[in-house]
Amino acid sequence: MTIRTQSDKIKAKKVPFFAVIFYAEDSIFVNRKREGNVETFLMYLLFVVGVVLIVKGGDWFVDGAVWVAEVTKIPKFIIGATIVSLATTLPEIIVSTIAAIQGHQILMSGVGDYIAASQAKVGMAIGNGIGSVICNTALIMAISMIFMPIAVNRKDFTPKSACLLAALVALLLFSIKGSFSIIGAVVLLVIFILYIVENVISAKKTKGLEPPEEEEKPKTDKKSIIVNILKVIIGAAGIVFGSQLLVNNGSKIAASWGVSEALIGVTIVAIGTSLPELVTAITSVVKKQASMSVGNVIGANVIDTTLILSVCSFVYGGKLPVSAQNIYLDFPVAILVTLIAVIPTLIWKKFNRWQGILLVVIYIAYLVLVTVGLNWYLGLFGVAA
Repeated sequence: MTIRTQSDKIKAKKVPFFAVIFYAEDSIFVNRKREGNVETFLMYLLFVVGVVLIVKGGDWFVDGAVWVAEVTKIPKFIIGATIVSLATTLPEIIVSTIAAIQGHQILMSGVGDYIAASQAKVGMAIGNGIGSVICNTALIMAISMIFMPIAVNRKDFTPKSACLLAALVALLLFSIKGSFSIIGAVVLLVIFILYIVENVISAKKTKGLEPPEEEEKPKTDKKSIIVNILKVIIGAAGIVFGSQLLVNNGSKIAASWGVSEALIGVTIVAIGTSLPELVTAITSVVKKQASMSVGNVIGANVIDTTLILSVCSFVYGGKLPVSAQNIYLDFPVAILVTLIAVIPTLIWKKFNRWQGILLVVIYIAYLVLVTVGLNWYLGLFGVAA
């Protein structure tokens, strides 16, 4: 039996030569379209996988880090005030650091339009840090305010809020000329150290006021040691690998949408890396422990503002380029939502539902503006996106 190929059939039918060319081009187009659909699917899938790895890896890393701290007999109030706060913001730190490192590598390569490409990566690093602050305050803290408007201890709330506002204002002032200098990074690091010191002192005072209780000793059998060490290693690896997937595929998504990486950084990347805080907020509302969520958000915001951007500045190796979007929109919105969350709370010594509702409205307006009205908005200031 003779097997006839598609080309034999075409010859047998005496199809004109130009028709053969059109047929070949059509076949190539269909194959390319199919390949493009697969690549697009993989791009979004790997982005989601990155988010899952970051969230789950962060969860395991926190559990393992707390166990290690307890085994080494670090006081629990120190663990709560420092290790847990740092560990829960590790996803944002790693994502932004990887983006800054990639930006530095592109800048050093000198290949193609390396300056613009480098600035795009840095845009994602800064966008993730400041976008997380906006998301944490205007969405996550707002959830706690709307569903559980609790009373607040002004003595505890004031210094932490002051550190956050000081960090945001310093960030804006040191970036106003279009770049964030090493001096600005040092100032943010000083604020971060002051925050940690205040946290430890506050936790120590609180512990002194509570009645002494018998502390439960962590398990140190062979199985517990192996499990918790694996949690630290696998959790850290999950965060790092997930962060790389998030940054790389976030860049591809930005390119496919025709938008800047800074925009992707302040939206889907920031929301993705803020999922641990969102889970904590929802859990706290369900368990009626909103104060835990608020404390976690304030701590995360201070670390996101001070540690992430200062580390990115050092990693980048010089002045960190800051976009017009950051200066004229992202930083001012971060300050605005923080003032709305802090000032009325200090006056009335409690959260109000109207604060939470107003914050959510501002967050929705911010997302709309940053996605569809950015060029119009920046045009009001006479600058381009």
